[in-house]
Amino acid sequence: MYEPTAEELKSIEAWFAEYDALADRGAIEELADLAVFPMNLATDVPGGHAAVRQWTREEYIEAMQQAMGGGTAGLDLESTRTPRFISENLVVVETEATMTIEGQRQTMHYADLLVRTEDGWAFQTMVQGGWGHGWPAAKRG
Repeated sequence: MYEPTAEELKSIEAWFAEYDALADRGAIEELADLAVFPMNLATDVPGGHAAVRQWTREEYIEAMQQAMGGGTAGLDLESTRTPRFISENLVVVETEATMTIEGQRQTMHYADLLVRTEDGWAFQTMVQGGWGHGWPAAKRG
């Protein structure tokens, strides 16, 4: 099992600090610069089954503009992230987050696969329940 160094753990923290700052500002294009496309998504259809797809950069930008609008600043977002290194170049980061929207506290649980590129860490796969409204259910084979 791969054991990350303190420096590698700090590099993940720094990557998310940059991501969070961009998300606060609603800088969707710059967030897309932190990703590898096509991006894999795994979610589920509420009341149904899992759903998977890939997004192009353009699809990611469109979806994030709808989800984030002008940014996440002011949402009182609190996140606890747990990185699980598969190797020195692959890390699954599990996040538990709480945010406040219009006085209502909402919790989220999701995971991201970050891959080390020549330019540094990039996210390549997002896993979160509940995004699959209108998506076809995943099929085996």
